[in-house]
Amino acid sequence: MSVDKVRDYFKQWNLDERIKEFDVSSATVELAAQALHCKPERIAKSISFKVDNGCVLIVAAGDAKIDNAKFKALFNTKAKMLKPDEVMDFVGHPVGGVCPFAVKDNVKVYLDISLKRFNTVFPACGSSNSAIELTLDELEKYSNCISWIDVCKEWQNTVYVGD
Repeated sequence: MSVDKVRDYFKQWNLDERIKEFDVSSATVELAAQALHCKPERIAKSISFKVDNGCVLIVAAGDAKIDNAKFKALFNTKAKMLKPDEVMDFVGHPVGGVCPFAVKDNVKVYLDISLKRFNTVFPACGSSNSAIELTLDELEKYSNCISWIDVCKEWQNTVYVGD
């Protein structure tokens, strides 16, 4: 299973014990927020896009939406999400568990600035019932991200007051 691959990935830093697995689904932002008892915006969702012949993974806050104009300006192509049946082949994790950890070599990971308003966030860990709480520095380090980018909208008006 993909969660085992992520657990093995985190073992090299002794972080594998921080992975939480739930008896309920955490496959969507809303379900993950319920399972974690946190606000939906703190869920670090990973969205996969086809760019050229590879895959770009953008990790964004749960309340953020991709801004097509910003995406096109940065990647010089229209934002085209991978089809559900392509996600496993391109990324290495199933829909509902896509995360920026232990991904296939051709995946380029970017972190959206919509996450920067939080001290910690909760990305999935390779399955539809798993997550890990990470600081932004940890997320940046363990995701092997290329850079922080600004390609999302509709999150700026959300006032975050903590959990």
